[in-house]
Amino acid sequence: MYISITKQHLESTFSQSSGDFVAYLEKENQGKAPELQEHFFNQSNDRIPASQVIWEIDQNTAKLKKHEPKFYSLTINPSQRELKHIENNADLLKKYVREVMKDYAASFYREPPVTVEQIKYYAKIEYERTYKGFDREIKANQPYQAKIAKLEHDIVKIRNGEIKGNVKSVQRNIERLKKQAPYQHNGKMLAQGMQKPGLQTHIHIIVSRRDVTNRYSLSPGSSYKASEATLNGKPVKRGFDRSAFYQQAEKAFDRMFLYKRNFAEHYHARNLFLKEPYRYFAELMKLPVNERSLALKIVGKSGVKIPMANIPTNQVQLAVKALKQLRKVIDRARDAGSIGI
Repeated sequence: MYISITKQHLESTFSQSSGDFVAYLEKENQGKAPELQEHFFNQSNDRIPASQVIWEIDQNTAKLKKHEPKFYSLTINPSQRELKHIENNADLLKKYVREVMKDYAASFYREPPVTVEQIKYYAKIEYERTYKGFDREIKANQPYQAKIAKLEHDIVKIRNGEIKGNVKSVQRNIERLKKQAPYQHNGKMLAQGMQKPGLQTHIHIIVSRRDVTNRYSLSPGSSYKASEATLNGKPVKRGFDRSAFYQQAEKAFDRMFLYKRNFAEHYHARNLFLKEPYRYFAELMKLPVNERSLALKIVGKSGVKIPMANIPTNQVQLAVKALKQLRKVIDRARDAGSIGI
């Protein structure tokens, strides 16, 4: 489970309307019959029109300045293993989102505590993902794509009489390069914009910066950590505990669906890897054989190259090999959670 929280903005200024973001989230509905379309939902309603989402978010911005975010985007990304466990059931995912938003509200460091009824949010389930330029498969295929683009340009020049050559011969070279590219799917070279295979269901959530009364600011931004300030001579609680939120959201999935989470799937483990990689691999190697094998498989699928056939007994050696790779993977996952509008 990977959950990201981002403040949606355009270059150096923040969006003054949620319209572009909502339009982006409507993309999978294009061309579908009304009964097949996915609707926005919140804590109590399953069918909320996109126009209402835009109006509700845009009207709930009292006292917010242009340089402040008007809304935040949460993206909940279950793994394929988690999706298989719940059989990719949309109704179960909606129930889970509603539990996650309870945890989201409870993670604000306030007195009295914030409840989910105070949060103005709208969620949308999506079933598809496309390959982006930062995906490792696209990066690996890029040298082949560059050569193909040059050859396609050469064909145009040949046909225009600018250079001499045989078009059919160049086309054969293009087909050869497409087959040589390291990443393929159904006999086709993976390219940016192609749909990713397998279960790709995820949930986008747009959350107003203000509470439902439009009186209080509730920011989950990383710069708003749990702390205390003095207001009118009295201590006031403020901030948002991201770590607590991520861990509670993970526990909610396990509790609701009786999911047995592997060591490598825990938020604690990912955090441990970034802060203490040597300890991470030491703990991984202490796992029972079956759990360790699954953990290494999970880490390998994330893009980290681990020598599965000959695991070094020296945990430090293994950690050094994989550290930079996993950090890049986490950075790409974080980027994928934001559309950057």
